[in-house]
Order: sequence, then structure tokens, then C-alpha cells
Amino acid sequence: MSTAILTGPPVAGSPLEADLRTLGFDVRTADDAAAAAELINAVPAQERVAVVDPRFVGHLHALRLALTDPRFPAAAVPGALTAQPAARAALTRAVGRIPVGAGTAHLTDVLTDTLTESLDRDETGLHRVELGSLVATVALTPAQREDAREAVAAVDDEAVRLRTAVKSRDGFFTTYCISPYSRYLARWCARRGLTPNQVTTASLLTALIAAGCAATGTRGGFIAAGFLLLFSFVLDCTDGQLARYSLQYSTMGAWLDATFDRAKEYAYYAGLALGAARGGGHDDVWALALGAMVLMTCRHVVDFSFNEANHDATANTSPTATLSGKLDSVGWTVWVRRMIVLPIGERWAMIAVLTALTTPRIVFYALLIGCALAACYTTAGRVLRSLTRRARRTDRAAQALADLADSGPLAELIARSARGRGRTGSFLAPVMAFLSAAVLLVWVIFENDPASWLTVGVAACSALLAGAAVARPLKGALDWLVPPFFRAGEYVTILVLAARADVPGALPAAYGLVAAVAYHHYDTVYRIRGGTGAPPRWLVRATGGHEGRILVITVLAAALSPSGFTIALTALAVALALLVLIESIRFWVSSQAPAVHDEGEPA
Repeated sequence: MSTAILTGPPVAGSPLEADLRTLGFDVRTADDAAAAAELINAVPAQERVAVVDPRFVGHLHALRLALTDPRFPAAAVPGALTAQPAARAALTRAVGRIPVGAGTAHLTDVLTDTLTESLDRDETGLHRVELGSLVATVALTPAQREDAREAVAAVDDEAVRLRTAVKSRDGFFTTYCISPYSRYLARWCARRGLTPNQVTTASLLTALIAAGCAATGTRGGFIAAGFLLLFSFVLDCTDGQLARYSLQYSTMGAWLDATFDRAKEYAYYAGLALGAARGGGHDDVWALALGAMVLMTCRHVVDFSFNEANHDATANTSPTATLSGKLDSVGWTVWVRRMIVLPIGERWAMIAVLTALTTPRIVFYALLIGCALAACYTTAGRVLRSLTRRARRTDRAAQALADLADSGPLAELIARSARGRGRTGSFLAPVMAFLSAAVLLVWVIFENDPASWLTVGVAACSALLAGAAVARPLKGALDWLVPPFFRAGEYVTILVLAARADVPGALPAAYGLVAAVAYHHYDTVYRIRGGTGAPPRWLVRATGGHEGRILVITVLAAALSPSGFTIALTALAVALALLVLIESIRFWVSSQAPAVHDEGEPA
């Protein structure tokens, strides 16, 4: 329930009350500041309340942006402001501070402006809406009202609303091949009462059907899969545009959107692998499918770790960033650099076209080559920025990196014993993390028989190095590389051990296990992004942490026959998937985190 209080001189014939009711507000009027204070205090504390000057003239969408956006505890445009429950106490204090009596008329003449300034000083997280070409003003005279109405008539707020529904930064394919029409699909959905989460779910179901078509292994199935994958991406763009168009932001929605993107892509990889095995050539590409999933997940954790390390860093400038800013002024370089990183639009378009025209093996070769080049480009640029910007990382950033590292009980024990050695801010942490992964991977890749107890010993040495890597706060210039090194070590170890087992079903079982662990890591990222912190420590300890899982997997490989190892991988995948999914769903369904929406670069 939302209440809007009109306070100030009434204006005959104004459509304001009708606009407020269109936005879902119960409209009440107050003759003066004292009456407005009584009405504000009468509204239950758990409800949104808006204060609007009756002389407001502006676009309906300007009011919508100021009064209905769920992401901000308080928001304002000239002549209108709103306070959600988190800011209600501050609004009550602001109203209580307004003096009465002689000489105070200037404070109540435009009461909304006085309250806005007061909320701003209280640091309540007040959001001042950027109007752009939209109009929002308080017309104090008939002449001002007439001028304001002319200004409103000169701008089509529906056109502005449609244009701003499109993400501010997007890839070339999405910008020029999808968004020109998907925004109208978003408006169609809004007018029929559909929610972004419903569209997100429809996108997931479409992608799963596409994966099923690919799994048939027939040319007709591959062609249908390509078309359905593209349509799934259209819906994937539509859900975000619908959220921006109708301001239906939520933490749950952002989580579903991001999580389902990964679920769709990785389910499609599995469908291609099944289709290759069932097709005429009986081609086994599970190793390629798992390699593609590992590469994409490691690439994403590089993005997440770098962004978290620099989220609130100070002295955050570098020559590399300056050069990037200069290149932004040259239009064509912007699109080239966005395409080089192979964002989700370009990636899915490539996968869809190649699925329809070629074979799954060619799809995975192209995907692995393209994503590897993109990963090298982005990682190299971020390393250069980190080495030249000399940013000072905060405790919050260090904690986020520690959470992303996903260290288990063994690494914690080693870290406690090694604490105090080494220097915070040095390159010790990334070097130890790199060695932790490199020692293990070199052994399992080049050893003739990696399914041995010697491999367990190497995994124990890897755990020692991993514990040393997180023994100090991760505030160094390159400490954001620690989580990616850990992810690569764990995922590639599982891939190699399953491939070297050389029995049917080992690689699909490993695919399921990596998918379950990757979901846990993505869930950690989205909890941190949503401002709710990492998963509870009991969950991290129950999953063993990255070093614990590696030890368990190497022990299983050494102790069991290849077929028994496959069964054990399957059981472990199911157990981990149930554990992390149940806790994740419980958390997100009950989460009270503030609404968010990602406007960053596409993944």
C-alpha cells in the first residue's frame, strides 16, 4: 500500500491526482505543513509515503521514477518525494523540524523542497532522479504553469520510457539486432500485467527446450535448437527491459536473471554434448563441453573478483584506464572492444548459428577459442590497471575476495597457522594461489596415472599453498586473482581426472559436479552484489571449500575403480547440488535485501 499526500495550494483542473492514482497511490490532501505531518505520521511505518506539491507539473514518467522505484529508500524530483519504510523515520524527523510561526513561510511555500533538503542532509540514501528531457517542476504562477505544460507537451514521455528501458551498456548484437524490437515486447508484457520474473522463467524454459532439441542429434533438431536459443535470448533481454520500463526491480529478479543465464547456457552445452553422442557420428564432446563451462566460469570469476576488489577502492586511476577513456571518444573502438570480450549476445548468436549450420564439435571449438581470446584480453587489461593504478583496497573488498576464494576448514586451519608471515599488499597471495593450482594441474595432466595416492599427496601440498594464500587480508594489487586461480585448479582437476578415467559416464558426471560447484560460486557472487554478504560459513564448511573438495575427489580417484569413481562423482554432484540449491532458494525467497538491478556490462 502507498499513500500520496498533496500539501499546498490546490490547483483546479490539475490531472495530478489522477496520475497519482494511476501509479497506485491512495491520495490525501493537507492544507498546511502541520496537517501534512499528521497525515504522514498516520500512515503505517511499513508503507511507502509520498509528499507531492499540488502545483507540480511534469511527465507521468517523472513521477513514476521519483515515487515508485523500489531500489532507493528515498527519491525526489522537484515538487515530489517519496520515502520507503527504511527512510520513514528520517521523513518524520524532517517534518518535525519544520518551524511554525512568523518568518517561516519560505520553508513551507514549497514543502517538498524543504523536506528533500532535510532528507539529503540526514544521509538517508536519497536519490535525486536524473530527468534528462523529462519535465518536473513546481509552477507557482499561471504563466509558469503554461510554460511547463508546453514543455511537457514537447517531449513524448512514452518514447523516453521505451528508450531508457534498454540497458545503458550492451553488446553490439544486443543493441542493434535485439533491443530495437524487444523493448516493444517488454511494453506488451507490461500492459498485460506480466512480471520480469515470469519472462525470465519463460526464457529459461525456452532454452531448456532448445537444449532438448539439440540433444536429439538430428539436423532438424540442431536447426530448431538454434532458433529457440535466439528466441530465449530475446526473452532474456525483454525481462530486464520490462523491469526498467515498469520499475519492477527486485533482488530476487536480479538473482533469477543472472542464475538462469548460466543455467540456460550450461544446459545447452549438455544438450549439444548429448546430441553429438546420439548423432550419426557418435562424437564424444563431453570434455569440450566441460572445458567450455570451466572457461566461462573462470572468466566470470575474474570479472567478479576484479570488480569487487575495486568496488570502493581509493586512488582508483591508472594510465590504462585513462587510455581506455580516450578510446571511448572514438566511437568505433567502443563497439570493437565490446565485441572482443564476446558478451552474451554475441556468444549466443555464434552458438545458435553454428549449431544450425555445423556440428557440436565445431561449436565448442569456436566457443573455446573465442572465449579464451576474450579472457586473455580482459584479464591482461585488468592486470595492467591493477599494477599501474596503485589503488588502496578496503576491508570490505578484502572480505569479498576472501568469500569468493571459498576456502574450507583445511585452508582456514593452515591460514591461521601461517598468519603474521608475509606482508599485506605484496604479491605473495596471488603467487601462492597460482602455485596451488599449477602444482596440482601439472601433476594430474602429465602424470601417467593421476588416479593414485601420490596425487592425494600433491593435493595436500596444494591445500597448504592455498591456505598460505589467504593467510593475510587480500588487499594487494593482484589479490583479486586468488579466487580465479582456485576455481581453475578445482574445475580443471575434476575435468582431467574424469577424462583420464576413460570410462563411459565419467565426463557427464564431472560436468554435473562442476555445475553444482559453479552454482555455489555464482550464488556467492550474487549474495555479495545484493549487499547481503556471502553464504553462511556452515554451508562453506559443509561443501568442504575448494581445497577440501579437491582432496575428496583425488581420494575417490585413488581408492575406487574407474567405474566406481564415476558413481562417486555422480553421488557427490547430487549431494552438493541439493545442499547448495536448498540453502540458496531458502535464502533468496526470504531475503530482505534492497531491490537491485545490474546496469553493468553483459556477461
